[in-house]
Amino acid sequence: MAWVADMAAVLSLFCGLLFGLGLLVSGMANPAKVLNFLDVLGPWDPSLAFVMGGAIVVTAPGFWLLRRRSAPHFAPQFNWPSKTDIDGRLLSGAALFGTGWGLVGFCPGPAIVAISFGNPRTFIFVAAMLAGMAAARALGQRINNVVA
Repeated sequence: MAWVADMAAVLSLFCGLLFGLGLLVSGMANPAKVLNFLDVLGPWDPSLAFVMGGAIVVTAPGFWLLRRRSAPHFAPQFNWPSKTDIDGRLLSGAALFGTGWGLVGFCPGPAIVAISFGNPRTFIFVAAMLAGMAAARALGQRINNVVA
């Protein structure tokens, strides 16, 4: 069964590379393009709306097909989200994500891809992003320990 884990790792690498290539080709790894998309009162660039629409058109049928399966090929079960309610944690996370995206034009995936360009600002963003993730995890664990 070791080959299953190896195959899953190879497929994960392939999917990550394909996703990164898609981000590069679509311009999502270019913060200026993203900021121009978000600036509807300035030099608005609607092309990323077509990127997002295309992603939905491709992804929606895939999720529909996956929901019909009992298990994935290389895992014993699917790990679908169990929480479906909209709470303060979800809303504050979305607000922080949107604020960061709007201020610098990066979200996590494209920022990782954009490191390959060697821009020091990208390294600063990724370092701050990782620090924020670590802080959020530590705070979440601290809150869970107090509640439990």
